[in-house]
Amino acid sequence: MAFDYNLDFKNLDFRSSPELYRVGKGEQGVLLVEPYKSEILPYWRFKTPEIAKESSEKIYQMFLDYLEQDDFVGADMARKFLQMGYTRSRRYANHKSGRKYEKNPQKESTKEAQLAARKNILPNEVDPIKAESAAIFKEKWTLAKTNEKYLQLLQNHKQLYEKE
Repeated sequence: MAFDYNLDFKNLDFRSSPELYRVGKGEQGVLLVEPYKSEILPYWRFKTPEIAKESSEKIYQMFLDYLEQDDFVGADMARKFLQMGYTRSRRYANHKSGRKYEKNPQKESTKEAQLAARKNILPNEVDPIKAESAAIFKEKWTLAKTNEKYLQLLQNHKQLYEKE
């Protein structure tokens, strides 16, 4: 089931209401789901490989701690932050400005304009330092998304709450 962007995220505590959480695709909701966003975000950094290593290890440990508590939502949010560490590092590794497109497709008013904007990709400017940061996050993200207990909790969550 898709991530539900219509919830009252400002007043919702997903630790006490995990049944409202939907995994969605990729990193959906990573900056919305509380209290997890506030717990994990302060540790999310990737400027240098050293910082990325420290950050990814801390967030991965949080992932394991959430699993130990059978807290699927927390574990999934930590997994999303690890994924986002990888994707953002990769974006900066490819585009020094952090911008992939000449114009932001999400700010275009029509589907056609969005599609046109997605074709105007800025040229790659390879940054090997950010690429190394990305590789560090990717390793932890892969460990998280293939963790046996995580996969079991994911299956349980989908069976309980994401039936259509």
